[in-house]
Amino acid sequence: MIDARLYLLQRLTAIAMLPLIATHLILMIVAINGGLTAEEILGRTQGSVGWALFYGSFVIFAAIHGAIGFRTIAYEWLIPNIRICSVASFGLLIVLIGLGLRAVYAVTV
Repeated sequence: MIDARLYLLQRLTAIAMLPLIATHLILMIVAINGGLTAEEILGRTQGSVGWALFYGSFVIFAAIHGAIGFRTIAYEWLIPNIRICSVASFGLLIVLIGLGLRAVYAVTV
């Protein structure tokens, strides 16, 4: 039962990330083609609650998606013990969310 729910959750996070990925890529292409430097782009994200929410949700969705994928790959290819894989993937989830949100904080605050 838990595997089916994780499968569904991973697919839902993939769907949720699609517009975020598309928006990010389009904005970066437009900004770079418009002649903006990395410093200018970061200057525009500083102090923006909207960008913090945008990239914060991106980080959370990507971390969940990646941790579930890691759990599946670890179980199928590395460790035939689902409990160990689940604990390891939860640890990975915490690390990814922590590092990702720290990065979001750095570019938006």
